[in-house]
Order: sequence, then C-alpha cells, then structure tokens
Amino acid sequence: MLYPMIGMPQGAEWLVILAIVVLVFGAAKLPDLARGTGQALRIFKAETKGLKDDEKAADGATPAPPRAATELPPTPASAPDEPIVEDRQTDNHNG
Repeated sequence: MLYPMIGMPQGAEWLVILAIVVLVFGAAKLPDLARGTGQALRIFKAETKGLKDDEKAADGATPAPPRAATELPPTPASAPDEPIVEDRQTDNHNG
C-alpha cells in the first residue's frame, strides 16, 4: 500500500528544510558545510570510478592507468572565533 503523504518534498517543504538547516548550523557555517560535502562527493566519485576501472582491468579488458592519489585542496585558515561573552544579570530582588 502506498502512502500519498510520504514522498519527495515539494517547493514549500524545501524552504522549511532550508530554514531548519540555517537555524541548526548557522548561516556562517553553511559555506564550510557545503564545501566539505562537495569534497566528499568528489572523493566518492573518484573512488567508485577507480573501483570500476579496477574491475574492468581484472576482467581482462585494457589495463587501467595508475590513478593519482586523491588530494584535498588546502583550506584557508579561518580567523579565530570571537570570544563568547556571557551576559549575566544579577538578581537584586532575591538577595
């Protein structure tokens, strides 16, 4: 039995999901999160392509050329985070 309420999110649902992601991670961390995800996907694609090439070479097809090691690009040094200042208000009414 198929449930019509379960499926891929449509237009408004994507906006809600995006708003929750911004709230959880913060707008400043989203570019780093996207960059890390992109690097992970590139490495994954390179490794799966390498496995397919190795499989073809093992089957007797033309040997695959040696693969270069997958290297991540250097990440820019980020500025140190600003110190967290706690705002503690004293309660003068409760001694």
